[in-house]
Amino acid sequence: MIDKFRETLSYDDVLLVPQASKINSRKEITLASRFGKSILSVPIIASPMDTVTGSVMASAIALYGGMSVLHRYNTIHEQVLMLKEYLFYTGRAGLESPLDHIAVAVGMNGDAIERASKLVSMGVKYVCIDVAHGHHTMMRDTLKQLRSRFGRDIHIIAGNVATKEGFEDLVEWGANSVRVGVGSGSICSTRIQTGHGMPVLQSVLDCASSQHSGQAYIIADGGIRNSGDICKALAAGADYVMVGSLFAGTIESPGEVIMTDRGKVKTYRGMASKEAQNAWKGTHNSIEGISATVPFRGPVSAVLDELVVGIKSGLSYSGAFDLEQFSARSQFVRQTSGGQAESGTHILGRQ
Repeated sequence: MIDKFRETLSYDDVLLVPQASKINSRKEITLASRFGKSILSVPIIASPMDTVTGSVMASAIALYGGMSVLHRYNTIHEQVLMLKEYLFYTGRAGLESPLDHIAVAVGMNGDAIERASKLVSMGVKYVCIDVAHGHHTMMRDTLKQLRSRFGRDIHIIAGNVATKEGFEDLVEWGANSVRVGVGSGSICSTRIQTGHGMPVLQSVLDCASSQHSGQAYIIADGGIRNSGDICKALAAGADYVMVGSLFAGTIESPGEVIMTDRGKVKTYRGMASKEAQNAWKGTHNSIEGISATVPFRGPVSAVLDELVVGIKSGLSYSGAFDLEQFSARSQFVRQTSGGQAESGTHILGRQ
């Protein structure tokens, strides 16, 4: 019987225990890891949102060594143009294998198979079935259709799920990677609207304990606010993290810079927000997101630089030279509300 009152853990509930280290310099640490047939320099994937990942953002992330998912909130023709622009930008910059660093998003009904077919015909290797609630029979059907059409020639990213059972079903249905996290994004209101969700850290811990762990990549998706959260996700068993808000507001994110009395800002919105649904559908389903503005942050490379420094520092505190060692060596402790207060910069609270 399901424990209806099981206690769960979020990022703020835990800390990683510092351990003995032989690392003399953070230059000795590598964050490189395999994703399908690709080798990525950083364990970070940009989210398929229309205010985060277009062709310019995807190009910048690829040149840095990460991966992006081109959003699906457009026509097939428009998504094809985005991919062509991405290939042009990365080719002009001399990236050797640009298709190793890009995925394309599709839905799980409508034009999903047609969209995937057109993009795969252009050389795409990674297809992301991008839906909010991925533990669904329509996900099973879409995965089976994609596998029937393309066999093992493509790597399928599926999700989102919140439970070990969801992770296991998607793997058994044919997913190579699973996005883990429901209702945790900074502009997501799923938990408010529906009462459903799970802390992403707990979801990652549960999925990493699955019998299928290691058969598909775990992508922690949502709720990532800083490099410390990324370290905790990776230590808990995630292979990669997917981020949206951290990249929103950069030069490369889609949208114009807006001048306000608070300075320069850019729009960042959830894809289930009223504004996004007005833009792409014209009709409203359940409104499970909001639209907001975030401060203009300059180039995304500067954001990535800061995140990489923090992640490498996290590995050094655990005495880990790479991500595999980090996951194996990491130890968590729970912290009280007093510990949470102590974990933040708290000098201003003394005044």
